[in-house]
Amino acid sequence: MEIERTRIDIANCAKTYADGTRGLLPTDLVVEPGEVLALLGPSGCGKTTLLRLIAGLEAPDVGSRIRFGSTDVTQVPIEQRNVGMVFQHYALFPQMSVQANIGYGLRIRGTPEAERQRIVGELVDLVRLNGLEKKRPAELSGGQRQRVALARAVAARPRVLLLDEPLTALDAKLKESLRDELADLLRRLHITAVHVTHDQQEALAIADRLAVMQAGRIVQVGDGETLYRTPAHPFVASFLGRVNRLATSANGMLDLGGVSMQGPTMASSVLVRPEDIEIGNPQSGWGRAEVQRRNFLGDRVQLTLDVAGQGTLLADVERDHAAREGEVVGIRIAPEHLMPMLETDTR
Repeated sequence: MEIERTRIDIANCAKTYADGTRGLLPTDLVVEPGEVLALLGPSGCGKTTLLRLIAGLEAPDVGSRIRFGSTDVTQVPIEQRNVGMVFQHYALFPQMSVQANIGYGLRIRGTPEAERQRIVGELVDLVRLNGLEKKRPAELSGGQRQRVALARAVAARPRVLLLDEPLTALDAKLKESLRDELADLLRRLHITAVHVTHDQQEALAIADRLAVMQAGRIVQVGDGETLYRTPAHPFVASFLGRVNRLATSANGMLDLGGVSMQGPTMASSVLVRPEDIEIGNPQSGWGRAEVQRRNFLGDRVQLTLDVAGQGTLLADVERDHAAREGEVVGIRIAPEHLMPMLETDTR
């Protein structure tokens, strides 16, 4: 099944509600043809507002521009934008079979029955629902219902697929298994997709790129590994994982448990991830830290450390690490693992 790959261009797009609330500050964003882009951030950051503006469910402020390919859709109503949508609870018709749910949009568009059956058959194969065509949603698993919702959303060959937290309603174990399946389905559909989520693991697993949002604006866009390893904003660093903030002197030096080391130049603050803190036996050239708490987390151990010059830091070590509460350990951080934050990034 061929689906058009559409580029989305968003320019100076903003949303102010009638009571004066700024749902979205002026925003620029490009989603490449066939790309899966995640809008990631906490509740109230503006990600759903941006999704609804792309869909045509909300009217943007004057001066906003939204283009699908060469078409300006800023003032085009949702029913004419040719978008597919998948919601949190899938919104399947409970009385309809899998076949009928997938083909519903085609039927109301007047697609001839033979063509409708051909498209539905292709999609049943694509999303691996063979043998379930006559089942109703109540007879399906959560993953199967998700596949039906996706197939229905793309049956009419939309230019853009929009997903509004499609895994939120699932329990943690099921969510973990389905996010990989959703990622695979989106790749096989080859469709431009915008995926809203507050779950960093979900975004990292599914999206080609992430747009991290805070307080109505996009603070950084990039692939997951780049954003995790080299965040340009403290919020991005803390939202994508966990970080320790390190105190520095006026000349940029770090005191780490009695050992001084040079921090990144021009940095107003320095961050380090728990997994990048090395813990070993006290030895020359290493700082010293006291283990206040040891938490076994299955695949790793998290240590809470009291470090002179830095206060309390978290460190992740392998699950068989010998450090115990009350012990004094050595601590070391490789300079390349220090993440500098510039003053202009902390607004």
